[in-house]
Amino acid sequence: MSNRVIIFDTTLRDGEQALAASLTVKEKLQIALSLERLGVDVMEVGFPVSSPGDFKSVETIARTVKNSRVCALARALEKDIDAAAQSLSVADQFRIHTFISTSTIHVESKLKRSFDQVLEMAVGAVKYARRFTDDVEFSCEDAGRTPIDNLCRMVEEAIKAGAKTINIPDTVGYTVPSEFGGIIETLFNRVPNIDQAVISVHCHDDLGLSVANSITAVQQGARQIECTVNGIGERAGNCSLEEIAMILSTRKASLGLETGINAKEIHRTSSLVSQLCNMPVQANKAIVGANAFTHSSGIHQDGMLKSQNTYEIMTPESIGLPRNNLNMTSRSGRHVIKHRMEEMGYGEHDYDMDALYESFLKLADKKGQVFDYDLEALTFMEAQAEEESFYQLKQLVVHSDSTQGNATATVKIELDGEVVTEAATGNGPVDAAYNAIARASKREINITSYKLSAKGEGQDALGQVDIEASYQQQSFHGVGLATDVVEASVQALIHVMNLTWRADKVADCKQKIQQKARSLGGV
Repeated sequence: MSNRVIIFDTTLRDGEQALAASLTVKEKLQIALSLERLGVDVMEVGFPVSSPGDFKSVETIARTVKNSRVCALARALEKDIDAAAQSLSVADQFRIHTFISTSTIHVESKLKRSFDQVLEMAVGAVKYARRFTDDVEFSCEDAGRTPIDNLCRMVEEAIKAGAKTINIPDTVGYTVPSEFGGIIETLFNRVPNIDQAVISVHCHDDLGLSVANSITAVQQGARQIECTVNGIGERAGNCSLEEIAMILSTRKASLGLETGINAKEIHRTSSLVSQLCNMPVQANKAIVGANAFTHSSGIHQDGMLKSQNTYEIMTPESIGLPRNNLNMTSRSGRHVIKHRMEEMGYGEHDYDMDALYESFLKLADKKGQVFDYDLEALTFMEAQAEEESFYQLKQLVVHSDSTQGNATATVKIELDGEVVTEAATGNGPVDAAYNAIARASKREINITSYKLSAKGEGQDALGQVDIEASYQQQSFHGVGLATDVVEASVQALIHVMNLTWRADKVADCKQKIQQKARSLGGV
């Protein structure tokens, strides 16, 4: 049996569906390209039948990504498989991932069918998907709670129907490692044609055991692990990609297994996913948490000074996290910026040097010194600014009396070329600015969440504001970054407003298409 473990990333499917606000097509493509550089073998990038937006995202990524196989999810229904195949057809090679529940509680309570009927649907779905590609994956949803006889029968029949990968999900994170490993071992012992497919596992973290269950599974013969960056996903999340990659790398001598992951891309990919998905990484998170390579105890610090490996089983550099945060000033030239970006793992195609350098100079004039983490933050904001914008902030003036608890804000906003000025009061500077923007834009947006965090260290750290807002029964995520937290707050709201404007454009276009279709049908 091969010692190579296939890494199947589902950040853009299982991970994205758990977010408070959906990602844009461009944001999904950013993550997909980062996953490609990370070296994932397969990336599951959406559920095309679920919405036109998801279909477009899958199609865009399938057209762009070349070095990872792109996959889309489909229920065991022909319409789902048709949508998946159509969205993926622009790729040279692709995978269709179809699934159906197999546990007794799901079969009886959710599907309201007999197991034999479910088996027939599964076989039919695999055979139908094979019309479009020979790379078909089949998942036995809630396999962890499926009677083993039924599971063996389902796996055998799915392989006979043409599935090249069989996924065994612990969908609700119920099993413990000895139990889950036993399921995989039993399948290898009892399913006669199991050597004709790759056995995959997809574990959730409801009991904090997703990584442990996945490692146990590959020890028993599974050769694909389904996971997400930072472990994001439904409920408590999925198996963490970075933890799996570093476990198999760090303990290669004892486990005898390896992946194709470029570990030096882990830190950057983790940061990008955290930023775009508005999912902060906890400080004590393994591998990518802020404290993962921090040593506070005097005994630990003494040991580290004598020999680095006394308390570090891997280095920050091994995941692409440089130890040095060099500071730059307004006197630093473009070559310095380019060098620092290369040191952090960014290629020239990842950013616009002219736009980045202009933003760098403005920030350097305000802060005096700019650090690596500032450059990363500016790179992210420049990528966001490339989107078509209807609303642009031209001026912000705020007066606040904290002792009296009131504030006044005046804003100048450009709306499709026209500059509008409005003023308003509020119970603080951010509230006043938001009220003024509402007056100027005449756009009703309800802020449901507001978070302020520091990007960097000390009193000169950049302030990042993340807001979640609802507009016409949709959720949107906006982000702003500035040395002034009020300015960052306004940037975040402007970002959301532009997202809602684009959503309106899509809705208008869809309505016109439907009206035209109805008129043609009438003729």
